[in-house]
Amino acid sequence: MKFILILLSCLPLTASAAEKNLPRVLLIGDSISAGYAPAVKKALAGIAEMSRIKGNGQHTGTGIKRMDAWLGDNKWDLIHFNWGLWDLCYRHPDSKVQGNRDKEKGTLTTSLDQYERNLEQLVKRLKLTGAILIWANTTVVPEGEAGRKLNDDLKYNNAAARVMERHGVQINDLNALTRSFEPEWFIKPGDVHFMDVGSEKLGEQVAMIIQEALKP
Repeated sequence: MKFILILLSCLPLTASAAEKNLPRVLLIGDSISAGYAPAVKKALAGIAEMSRIKGNGQHTGTGIKRMDAWLGDNKWDLIHFNWGLWDLCYRHPDSKVQGNRDKEKGTLTTSLDQYERNLEQLVKRLKLTGAILIWANTTVVPEGEAGRKLNDDLKYNNAAARVMERHGVQINDLNALTRSFEPEWFIKPGDVHFMDVGSEKLGEQVAMIIQEALKP
């Protein structure tokens, strides 16, 4: 019996058992993060066990309401998070554009000051997890977007940067990356979403940043 136990202890871990020993990574974000999540998961295979929140993270107000449910009782080693495109979006109930977007007659979802206050609250909550935190700044708002004003992404990213600097949170500059994208990498002109090639480029950078942060 002793000989059998020794042999069993020398056997390699099964895939499921080995995965349990990997760092646990959580992605929080909107549909942009849903787009790049598969590429991140693929790149981190064997390096980290990656999960993403269910559904759309929407805006910072949603984050405040749902954060406890998203975190659950899990022990997260790293959390990569973002809010912004929903916050800076103008919507009007009479608009026929998808999501009732209307930057001319609509109402702003989250003011710049409120956005900064919300992020302050969210970062303080996330720090309680003890996880490594990485903020992904908001991707570019292209010209002609129906509910978002050109360069508001830069204003909101500046506000977010102040919060991250106060708390020593690393910033993953996805805005600079997406400003370098070819026009055909977007779903269509004036759309904040990306074709597969764009999402894969985002996923590559996210995975690289995560992998570097997890190094001892």
